[in-house]
Amino acid sequence: MRLTEKDLEFMREALAEAKLALARGEVPVGAVVVVEDKIVGRGHNQPISLRDPTAHAEIIAIRQAAATLGTYRLEHAILYSTLEPCVMCVGAIINARIPILKFGAWDEKAGAVGSVYDLGRDGRLNHRIEVYPAIMAEDCALILRDFFRARRSTKAVSYSGMRPKSPH
Repeated sequence: MRLTEKDLEFMREALAEAKLALARGEVPVGAVVVVEDKIVGRGHNQPISLRDPTAHAEIIAIRQAAATLGTYRLEHAILYSTLEPCVMCVGAIINARIPILKFGAWDEKAGAVGSVYDLGRDGRLNHRIEVYPAIMAEDCALILRDFFRARRSTKAVSYSGMRPKSPH
């Protein structure tokens, strides 16, 4: 796949969504759904703030795109996500009939289009997804790395004052 300026533009928009998640203390993942070079859906992770385990960036963007277009079939859409989607999100992509997925960072722990699973190209399903990975991969991975590094150091600080004192 040849990377286009439009791919970079839309991945930058997905990264802007990831930054909105970061500002809310959510895992910084963002997504946009594009039809005919126009963004028709946007989303960023919000499971904590919405108290909804399904409120992943991709799901929110797909819901918004379906509402914008007035249909649950997004057969002419491209979904851009900053992170390789999980099983739940790939299921939504398949059910929405989105034909093309372009993502940034690989998710070696929960990715479902190549890392852990490859649901998007599973021949047993009635819909397959063209997958284009690693678009702006370093930028997409960096925001996640920084988020989890800061989270680990905050936990270490908050737990350090709670350790029981040694009797010696």
